Amino acid sequence: MNKFLNILRDRHQVIYSIFLFGITLSILVSLMPKEGKFKYEFAKGKPWMHAELIAPVDFAIQKTPEEIRQEEIDVKKNNTLYYRVDSNLIKRNQEIFAREFAVLWDKRYNKESTSTSTISINELKQNTRRVGLELNNLIYSRGVIELTDELESENHSKTINLLTNNFSEDVLFDDYFTLQSAFNFVQIELLKRKNIDSKILSSLLEGNLSHSIVFDASTTKRNLEQQLSNISLTRGKIQKGERIISKGELIDQAKFEILNSLKSNYISNNGELNSQFALILGQIILTLLTLISLYIFLFLFRKNISNDNLRLSFILLMICLMVMLASLSFNFDFIYIYALPFSVLPIVIRTFYDTRLALFTHVISCLLIGFFAPNGFEFVFIQLIVGMFSIFSIVNLSKRSQLFTTALVVFATYSLGYIGFSFVEEGSINNLNPKFFWWFTLNAMLTLSSYPIIYLFEKIFGFISDVTLLELSDTNSPVLRELASKAPGTFQHSLQVANLAEEAIIEIGGDNLLIRTGALYHDIGKMDMPRYFIENQINGNNPHDELSFDESAQLIISHVIKGIEKAKKNKLPDKVIDFIRTHHGDSMVQYFYKSYIKQFPEEIVDENKFRYPGPRPYSKETAVLMMADSVEAASRSLKKHDSESIDALVEKVINDQIAQNQFLNANITFKDITRIKKIFKKKLLNIYHGRIEYPK
Repeated sequence: MNKFLNILRDRHQVIYSIFLFGITLSILVSLMPKEGKFKYEFAKGKPWMHAELIAPVDFAIQKTPEEIRQEEIDVKKNNTLYYRVDSNLIKRNQEIFAREFAVLWDKRYNKESTSTSTISINELKQNTRRVGLELNNLIYSRGVIELTDELESENHSKTINLLTNNFSEDVLFDDYFTLQSAFNFVQIELLKRKNIDSKILSSLLEGNLSHSIVFDASTTKRNLEQQLSNISLTRGKIQKGERIISKGELIDQAKFEILNSLKSNYISNNGELNSQFALILGQIILTLLTLISLYIFLFLFRKNISNDNLRLSFILLMICLMVMLASLSFNFDFIYIYALPFSVLPIVIRTFYDTRLALFTHVISCLLIGFFAPNGFEFVFIQLIVGMFSIFSIVNLSKRSQLFTTALVVFATYSLGYIGFSFVEEGSINNLNPKFFWWFTLNAMLTLSSYPIIYLFEKIFGFISDVTLLELSDTNSPVLRELASKAPGTFQHSLQVANLAEEAIIEIGGDNLLIRTGALYHDIGKMDMPRYFIENQINGNNPHDELSFDESAQLIISHVIKGIEKAKKNKLPDKVIDFIRTHHGDSMVQYFYKSYIKQFPEEIVDENKFRYPGPRPYSKETAVLMMADSVEAASRSLKKHDSESIDALVEKVINDQIAQNQFLNANITFKDITRIKKIFKKKLLNIYHGRIEYPK
């Protein structure tokens, strides 16, 4: 048991990496569609590059979406409209006419002059009533049809289907009145009739006009749905053993449709052609190969990432997110795959790391998505080109506004790629679909989401981007302006340290922007008590003269703790705070320590009172800063700044730090340190305008 625990302890990094890659493998395979992948790649307008293809099974030739859509349009256009006759309407209308006629007649003639004979009024009434009923019967015996939107857009010679007492017959729309034509008929007939009150009849007949033949929406809809469902999705059939295409033969429209039909048939019948177990096993093998290649790349060329659990998790998380994003387009038809911002991955990786890692990670994600993306080669080709140009556009990312340029680059690259493939596959630009450019526009706009994503990952993983470092290293930032105001000497010292450290890290390889930012902030703890540090003292007034040596040491040491507190208060990133923590390591405040021993030689000294709290530097950048800080501070005490004195100073300061084991935890070599010394000597000579003494 103890042996097993020791293995876990000694191999925990390897075990964690295996576990992490295993989880990633499971996620990626689960996101992939459980359908077979057609083994032939082909494109319209290009020659068939495989061996002669013989139909392995019988299959139907599928119609194109455009053909099906056109058939649906034709069916809707020629759809039969169904109407029903309201057989009770004539009787109801006659009753209403008789009732309303009596009311209107009495209202008009009950106050008629007595000079008018009763016989003539009764005759007029009878004639008017008779003509009204006659016209009413004429209108409804022919029928008044409801005018629908479909009929308004068609000519009135359209055939409709009339349902009467469960019988159906095709009739012409023109055979019936509309409300308007019925009203016109009444007006014409009233002009022909004599001895009637046409005003009463006109008002009464117009008011009582209604549809006797009404539109049957439910039957019409049901009939349309039936016709649409009867549209065949296929046309023609390919028999098993029939030659489909020969090697080198050009794939025209007809061949393209046949090949697509075979591909769809293969995918839909995959459960019969290949077992589900074999499909999943194949996906596991292919995904595993890509992940192994990623790990080997990291192990050989980015060992600092392969050995860092957090960084490794971030890389794998980004790949999983991209594959998950692609799976959305597979599961939801309304999401077009080229509208999804896959270029976010190389942009985010490049922001935190380098272009080489960004490109390699993007290649891995594109290969994984290419398993199930439509037209895999075309997808991978375009995505790789877009990713490359995205990386090129942010090689020197100094402003967040550069992402807008990247968005334009993404749109332009997608558009040109689409146009290029259209020429290759269609042989013409006439078939370009404007909708695709809208998708590309959406993709470019979504690429701008890189900005909040970068910020989010900075907070979650504790990363820090070059843009953030550039903003922090601006000497007009609030903290640095406060430092320059309260402790101008310290501010100047920090600038010099930043210049030294940056030159050194460029020479040996490292993050020069990070070390410059860390150098500018490493002494911000001094601004609360600037006069206790010699670079801020003027007129020779030293407040340490009034303190004991151990009290002075504690004040000097406290600037590290105060600096960390101030950095956290101003929400500086942890990577910058690391420079504040480590720039003195756990070294001693030598001046006050030696002065104390000299004054109290027989007393036992508590070294903790004179020792910085640490930790020691644990990266190349923090180690270089420690050297630059000590060398720059010590150089100010030199009485003579010539080549010999500077050489001796640099050697002594850095060798003392090596002797105190301050760099044991940092990934820095003696060769690196030798090169750093040379840089420091050269820079200090330039700073102090040192000259080489020539022999007399």
